Amino acid sequence: MLADTPPPPGYGFPPSAGRPSSPWPVVAAALAGGWTVVLAVLLQAVGWSAEQLQVAAGWDRQAWLWPVLSLATAVAVGLPALLLALLPRSPRVRATGRGWLGAALALIALGSLRALPQVHHELYLAALAGTATLLALLTTRLSGQPATTTSPPTTTPPPPAAADGARRPRAVTLLAIAAGLALLLPWVRFGALGGLLETVLAALAATAVGLLAGALLGDRFWSPFTGDGPPRAARTVLVGGLVAGVVLLLVVAGAGHSGAQLPALLFVPPVGFVLGACQVATRRAGAPAGSAPVRWLVGLAVFGPLALTDPEEISILLATTRDVPYWVAVASGVGLAVAVVLAIGYGVLLGRPRGRTPSRLVAASSAAVLLLTVGVVDVAAGQPGLYGERLLVVLREQADLSGIPAGTPGRAGRDARTAEVYRRLVSTAERTQGALRRDLTRLRLDPTPYYLVNAIETDGGPAVRAWLSARPEVARVLVSQRLRPLPAPAPVSGGDRPAPTGPEWNIRMLGADRVWSELDVTGSGVVVGSSDSGVDGAHPTLAAGFRGGDDSWYDPWDHTRSPTDSGGHGTHTTASAVGRDGIGVAPGAQWVGCVNLDRNLGSPAHYLDCLQFMLAPFPAGGDPFTDGRPERAPDVLTNSWGCPPVEGCDPGALRPATAALTAAGILVVAAAGNTGPDCGSIVDPPAPYPDVLTVGAVGRDRRVTEFSSRGPAAGGAAKPDLVAPGAEILSAMPGGGYAVLDGTSMATPQVAGVVALMWSANPALVGDLERTRNILRDTAQPAGPADLSCGPVAASTGAGLVDAYAAVRAARR
Repeated sequence: MLADTPPPPGYGFPPSAGRPSSPWPVVAAALAGGWTVVLAVLLQAVGWSAEQLQVAAGWDRQAWLWPVLSLATAVAVGLPALLLALLPRSPRVRATGRGWLGAALALIALGSLRALPQVHHELYLAALAGTATLLALLTTRLSGQPATTTSPPTTTPPPPAAADGARRPRAVTLLAIAAGLALLLPWVRFGALGGLLETVLAALAATAVGLLAGALLGDRFWSPFTGDGPPRAARTVLVGGLVAGVVLLLVVAGAGHSGAQLPALLFVPPVGFVLGACQVATRRAGAPAGSAPVRWLVGLAVFGPLALTDPEEISILLATTRDVPYWVAVASGVGLAVAVVLAIGYGVLLGRPRGRTPSRLVAASSAAVLLLTVGVVDVAAGQPGLYGERLLVVLREQADLSGIPAGTPGRAGRDARTAEVYRRLVSTAERTQGALRRDLTRLRLDPTPYYLVNAIETDGGPAVRAWLSARPEVARVLVSQRLRPLPAPAPVSGGDRPAPTGPEWNIRMLGADRVWSELDVTGSGVVVGSSDSGVDGAHPTLAAGFRGGDDSWYDPWDHTRSPTDSGGHGTHTTASAVGRDGIGVAPGAQWVGCVNLDRNLGSPAHYLDCLQFMLAPFPAGGDPFTDGRPERAPDVLTNSWGCPPVEGCDPGALRPATAALTAAGILVVAAAGNTGPDCGSIVDPPAPYPDVLTVGAVGRDRRVTEFSSRGPAAGGAAKPDLVAPGAEILSAMPGGGYAVLDGTSMATPQVAGVVALMWSANPALVGDLERTRNILRDTAQPAGPADLSCGPVAASTGAGLVDAYAAVRAARR
C-alpha cells in the first residue's frame, strides 16, 4: 500500500521564493561552499596528523591545538557564511549562509572539547553529549518556531498522514531510521564496542549531535528550497541537499575525538541529499518534515564511529599492519558507498515531483529488517561484546624493600634476595588490598591484584575512578588501556632477508665474536627475560635457547601456551640478545618470554604482568601471588618498549616495579626511545628511571642515530647509560625469516646480551648490579654524538659504545 494521496493544490508549499536579480550571489555561495569543504577537511586532517606526530615524537600533548584549529575553521568559513546570510536578496542564499554560519559556530564549541585527553574517552563523550544538547536548544531558541509554510493560511484540512504525525512516526521518519541503520552496518561489521558506560555515553552523544543537526536543518532551513513551480523537487534534493551536506560536514567535524571524526567527514555529508528527498516526500504529503528525520539519520550515522572505534587506536602506531586504522578506512569506504546509494535511491524514490512515498507499514518493515540485520551482523560477523578500558588503582603503601641482605656472591645470593623481595611484596599487597578488593568484587568490577607495584586493576569509568581516588588508601588511579578486537587477525610480520652466514656487523662492532672465539664465552648458564610482542619459539636461531618447563612463557593478552609472536618485534629483539648463527650477542644463553605488547600497544597492567612474571615465574594458569617461583627468575631483562601517557602511564607508574627488580638483583635493561633528536626526550617509563640501564642507538659510523632519544631525563638524571648498534640490524622474524630493523629497540637486547656474557664469564657477578654497571661504563668506547645541542656528549651517548670484549675481560678479573 502506498501513501500517494495528492495534497490539495498549494498546501504546504511556499510561493515563489523569488529569483536573485544577479547570478553572483549563487556563484559566491558555490565558492564559499567549496572553500568550506576543503578547509574543514584539510584542518581536521592537519589536526589529527599533528597530534599523531606528537605521539610518535614523544612530545607532550598540546591541549590548545584543537580549540585553536576549531576557532580558525569557524572564522575562516564563518565570515563568508555571515556575508551570505546578510547581503543577498535570495532567500535560498541567505538560508545557506545561516546554516553554514550556525554549524561553524557550533564547531568552535564541539571541536574545543578535544582538549580533553583521549585516554579519558568517557569524559569526552559526556562533554560532547552535554555541549551538543545545549547547542541544539540554543539554536532552536534563536531561530524561533520552524517555518512550516510561507503561503497564506488555508482552511483545507491536512491529509491524514499529517494529522496523526504527532502520534506516531511518519513513513519518512521511519525511512530515515532505515537509512541510518544502513550507515551503521559497516561499523558493526568492522568495529567493536567499548565498555558499557562508554557505549551508553556514545549513544547519548550521537543523539545530541542528531538533535543539533535537526536544529540546524529544521523546516526553516528547508523552506526557501521548497518553493513553487516544477523544479521545486529537484531543487530541494540537489541544491538543498548540497547545502545541508556542508552543514553536516561542519557538525561532524566536531563530533568525535581526534581521529574518530575523520570517517564521518567522508560518509555523513552525502546524507544531505537523503534529507532533501525526505523534505520533498513530507511536503508532498501536505506537512513539513520537522527535524525527526534529520535527528534519527544523523544520530545513527555518527553512532558508528563514536561507539565502535577507539580514537586512541586510530593511530599511526597501528598503521603499519591491518589494524584499527585499516579497518576504519574500510568501514569509511563502505559507509561512503552506502551513503551514495542511499542518496540516489531516496532521491529516485522520494524526491521526484510525482514520486510515491511508501506507506508507514512498508517503512516500518524496512527499518525493522535493517535493525534485525544490524543485530545479526554484530553477532555473526562482527565483534560482539564490550571491550572497555580498565583502571589501575595504585595504593599509597608500597612494600619496604630496604635492608635486604646481599647474601653470598653469585646466583645463590641473588636467588635469596629475589625470594625475600617476593615475600615482602606479596605480604604488603595482601595486607593492604583486602578491603578494596572486597568492595570491588561486591560491585562486580572484576579486580585483578598486583604486588610488584601494590595496585589493583579493575573495571570502571569516571564515576568509579572518582570514588577510588577519594579512598584514603589509594594514591592515584590510572587508565589501563584495552585494545578492541579486530574483524580479522593482523598478518604476521615475516622477514625477507636471507639467513646470516657469519657474525653480523653489529656483533663484530661490539667484539662479541671475539668473546666467543678468544675467550670461549657464549653466555651459557645465564637466562635472559624478554618482555615484548612475543617470541617465535620455533625459529631456528631461537628454538634451542628456550629454557622450557611450565614457567618460561606467559601471555596475558591472548593466553597462548607456547612462545608465539604475530608482531615480529619481540622475535627480532630476543634474537639480537641470544640468537644463534651470528645474530645474537650471547648465543649460549637461555631465554624466557612474556607478551606485554599486543599490536604495538600496551597498558600499565600488562607491563606489570610481565615484569611480575620475570620476578617470580609461575606455571600457566597459576596465581602470581601463591605460585610464583623466584628461584626461576631470569638474570637480566631486555625491554624494548616504553609506556607513554596514551597507554595510561604517568612518569612514576612503573617506578616501584623496577626498584623491586633491582633490589632482587635482576638487571633491567630498557630502550631509550626513538624520539630523537629532541633533547630531554627520554621520558616514557621505564627508560628514565635511575635503576634502569638505558640504551641509545648508534649506526655503522659509531655516531648516535638521528632517532635515538636524548637526555637528560627528568630531574637531570644522566641518560642514556650506554649506546649500542641500533640501525640496520639484521635479526630473526616469525616464520623462520630475517629482517633489518632500526631503533633503540634493536640496541637494547645487545646490551642485555653483553651482560649475559659477563655473568657467564664470572658467575660471581650474577646479581651484583653495581659492579656490572661500573664495568660496562669503564670499558665503553667513545661514540660520536649527532650533535652537542643537548649538552655534554653523555646526554646523547652516556658512557659510550658498549664493548663486549673489554667488558668480559674486565668481568673475569
